[in-house]
Formats: sequence, structure tokens, C-alpha cells
Amino acid sequence: MPGAVRPHFLGVTLTTATATTPRRRAAALVLATAALTAASGATAQADSPGGWVQTGSTTISSLTGGEGIASQADGSLLTRGLLSIPLGLRIAGWNHVGDPDIAGGYVFDDYQGADGATSKLFEVTTPSGQTYDYTHPLDPGELLNNSFATVSPDSQWLVEGEWGTESRLQVFPAPLTNPSTPATGGTLPQAGQITLSRSVDDIQGCDFVSSTRLVCASDNAAKDVIQVDLPHALDGTPVTGQVSTLFQLPQSSICSGTYETEGIDYDVNTKTLRATIVPPSVCIVTTTVYSYKPTTG
Repeated sequence: MPGAVRPHFLGVTLTTATATTPRRRAAALVLATAALTAASGATAQADSPGGWVQTGSTTISSLTGGEGIASQADGSLLTRGLLSIPLGLRIAGWNHVGDPDIAGGYVFDDYQGADGATSKLFEVTTPSGQTYDYTHPLDPGELLNNSFATVSPDSQWLVEGEWGTESRLQVFPAPLTNPSTPATGGTLPQAGQITLSRSVDDIQGCDFVSSTRLVCASDNAAKDVIQVDLPHALDGTPVTGQVSTLFQLPQSSICSGTYETEGIDYDVNTKTLRATIVPPSVCIVTTTVYSYKPTTG
């Protein structure tokens, strides 16, 4: 006997029959769940900024800003470069600093060691100037590269990237600001990673522009800026991020040769996205910072 049609639920029509089989009930449940998930994802993405338009550029010293940038509360930029590595950390073998982040006044720096390193380091500086070090021993198959650190808007999760062709972004409880981590430094385990919907190359920096969207800078040949959309805000469980390409950073200089994409930052207060690129040859002494504004979200 034909079933009686029930009202539409988020675009899914459910029916009841006099003798509904378990298989039909299960199928209806799957369809309804998929509709809810799609609606939730669409809402999250609609709330995220996008449609970036270039608004200007400036330059900074590569020695102190050639690795990364982060927006400070007063609107100025915190910069990181070769000369930014504290002497104590350099002596301890941490010879590279990546793209940093600032969340709630806490500064998050990421460091990597030499080719034989078996761990990576995250250092947190509190608003009062105290520093705490968190070491992550490399898991099986994990690369030693520690290219960037970005913290979720709720300050609970830290995302970082490796190098080469990547199919994931790694997620950790944010050191110090996530209460599950030691209060004065210590060992930092991984949480559920972000699996990427397609592989990307040489990600030098990412930043959250909303709780469900990251924008990242790739040092591939095209110097792509990419977007990673999450199905929901990070909660420590594995998720899949949908990857799309947004635009390419300009490669413009009086010098010729190979450019290198570096850090990226989103200033939530001014709704300004900034991405950096180091020009080739002798022009390497200055890093160009390009600024963008969203047209949506």
C-alpha cells in the first residue's frame, strides 16, 4: 500500500507505509541527516569572509619578517624572521621559526630543528610576557617541518602544517589556552587532524578567518592562496576540509628569479587578509605584504 506523504524536512520527503522495512527507515534517516549536515555547512560558510580583493601592499625587512606575520590588538603587525629566534632556542637546536599567530593576546610561535630532529616546538608568550615551551615528539610518519601555527577563534585548537605535498593539516590542543594542556609547558600530543579533500603543496602559513574556514598560502609554482572549509568548528575529532583555490599572489619585482611565499594573517578587527612573498635575488632583503578585503561574509 502506498505510504502517506509527510511534510518536507529540509528538502527531504519522508513517507510512512503500513509495513515500513528497517532498510527504508535507515535510508530515510541517512537522507535527513545528510540534509541537516548540508544545511549546517552552508550556514557556516555563509558566515565566513570571502571574495578577496587586493587593496594595497607594503614591505618589511626579511630578516625580522620574512617567515611570518600576525595581527596585534592595536592593528600593528607582529613579524617573524631569521633574527626573531631567541638565542636560547637557537643554541638548543631550534633553527627555524614559522608563521606565528596571536589569540586573546597570547602569541603562538612554531619552531623546527635540523634534519635529524625528532620533535617540534611550540612556544606561547602570555600577555604579561611569560613564555612556556611545549614539545611535540614526532609521531610515526610525521615530518619534522613546522611551517606555521594558527589558533582557532575559541583559542582551544592549534593547527600546523608540514611540507611538500600535503594531504592533511595537523591539529593539537592549543598549548596553555586549552585547559587539557600543562599549565607551564610540557609535552603536546596530537588531536584529530584535518584531512584535505585534495592534496596541496608547500603550505607556508594558514589563518582562521572564521571558526569553519582557513585561508592558507602555498609556495607552489603559482603561489596560490587556498581556502579550507570545515564542516563544523574544530572540537578535537578528525574532520575533512574542502579545499579550493582563491587567487595567486603577485610575483612582481625589479629582480628576476624564484619567489617564496611565506606567512598569512587575517585581522578580524579590520577584516584585512595579509599574505607575504619574498622576492628573488638581491631583492630578498625585503618581504612584500599584500593586503586584501572580503566582499562577502
